[in-house]
Amino acid sequence: MAVQVKQESKLSVNVTHRVASYKCPVSKNGGVWGKGGVWSVKGAGTEEACLIDILASRTNAEINAINAIYKKEYGKTLEDAVSGDTSGMFKRVLVSLLTAGRDEGDKVDDAQAVQDAKDIYEAGEARWGTDEVKFLTVLCVRNRKHLLKVFDEYQKISGKDIEESIKREISGCLEDVFLAIVKCMKSKPAFFAERLYKSMKGLGTTDSVLIRIMVSRAEIDMLDIKAEFQKMYKKSLHSFIKGDTSGDYRKILLELCGGE
Repeated sequence: MAVQVKQESKLSVNVTHRVASYKCPVSKNGGVWGKGGVWSVKGAGTEEACLIDILASRTNAEINAINAIYKKEYGKTLEDAVSGDTSGMFKRVLVSLLTAGRDEGDKVDDAQAVQDAKDIYEAGEARWGTDEVKFLTVLCVRNRKHLLKVFDEYQKISGKDIEESIKREISGCLEDVFLAIVKCMKSKPAFFAERLYKSMKGLGTTDSVLIRIMVSRAEIDMLDIKAEFQKMYKKSLHSFIKGDTSGDYRKILLELCGGE
């Protein structure tokens, strides 16, 4: 269900531009990746949240498609752009995700899962300071089913959910990207439901996040996101958008959302 933004539409020029900037499809498998999403490292400062949302949630094929279209449009690799605008371990995690090297099989090595859980525990909760490389090695490479097993084993070893430990041991953008990976491995629809909720709750609305997610997920898993939103916040996504936005902007978002 793509929203067609036409010249003859009654939508305001401003609203049309805001949404159209997110509607440059990379490929059928790549989902919708507009310039507002791809070029999150251009110009003054980096939209770290955008980079995190995209790279933590996309498949290898989608990331490869993003890399290809970026290179074609800007004449350099997205890895080069990210490397030039970020630093430290956060940069290493983003570059690792950009290589699209995650195992996407469904094999679970029980012994390895236990070892991975121990490695993460010993790299964080069990020591003074945090060995962030261990988190990167496990979270950016292992397949989803294996990681779910790792998270279970971590709970047994530490007595804590891995999300809780990440919040305790790591901070800043690195904390955000590790949490995003963990949440996406557990449930992408729940991850996006939370991001949508946070983009609208409180004073003001984070339009870039709201538009990016609504456009990019509309034809992929919006029904699942809506179900998770209802489950998590006891209110429909449709009613939340309706109450937090107005005018033509609201009309487009509600069309992307679909009915109650």
